[in-house]
Amino acid sequence: MTSPKRGARPGQSQPTLDPAVVTDLARELDAAEQERKPIRQFTARYPDMTIADGYRISKQWVDLKLARGRTVHGHKIGLTSRAMQQVAGITEPDYGTLLDDMVFEQGGDIPCDRFIAPKVEVELAFVLARRIEGPNVTVFDVLRATEYVIPSVEIIDSRTTVVDAETGARRKVQDTISDNAANAGIIVGGLPMRPDKVDMRWIGAMLSRNAVVEETGIAAGVLNNPANGIAWLANRLAPWGQALEPGEVVLGGSFTRPVEARPGDVFNADFGPMGAIGFRFV
Repeated sequence: MTSPKRGARPGQSQPTLDPAVVTDLARELDAAEQERKPIRQFTARYPDMTIADGYRISKQWVDLKLARGRTVHGHKIGLTSRAMQQVAGITEPDYGTLLDDMVFEQGGDIPCDRFIAPKVEVELAFVLARRIEGPNVTVFDVLRATEYVIPSVEIIDSRTTVVDAETGARRKVQDTISDNAANAGIIVGGLPMRPDKVDMRWIGAMLSRNAVVEETGIAAGVLNNPANGIAWLANRLAPWGQALEPGEVVLGGSFTRPVEARPGDVFNADFGPMGAIGFRFV
């Protein structure tokens, strides 16, 4: 996976890491997830690594899983809110790959021992009926290709340390991208809607934990309209020869802050007219 040469924007920076190092770091992430022990953040060890390096590592890690029989379920977009981009020091979102073993049923129990430090975010998911291939994809292309949008919850996790024990530095966006954009699970539920039957900008949600509302938000916080994120992703994948495929689920980005999940926590994501998603961590 190489980065397209389009100038100096952070999301299009050039790779610096040797391919052998990329392979080793992908294997470290794989082991960290299986052993549920976070590893030292990569930017603490390789301070010159770029965002392009992060995507190379992420792709190699996903390839390891695919070689073991996992299949692609879809994609996720992260860092879609302006506030989170400012915190991360970037000017565009990031993305990762959803795999079949990340899918959980609404109303069910989520095993905490699958994760290191799980957190929950509220999003809209796009279920695709047609292929979306960049470049030059617009929001109208996304709407035509989307079969329906449906409430969703993303479980995020970190396989690298948030704060480095030696330097006290917080992890950077390169670390999060390497970590498959921190994704770990997805739950969909509620009422699926045709994209032309709802103003997605005004879809709101309340996220409660143990009957206490922890977060609220509306989908306009995601690039003004979550469909913009899907168009961005299709265009971002195009230089690699990749596209969004029919049947895939694409998470458009969270419009709430992440809420920590602990054993015994009962969550409910209430999307109002679009229904609710309930689940419990055990």
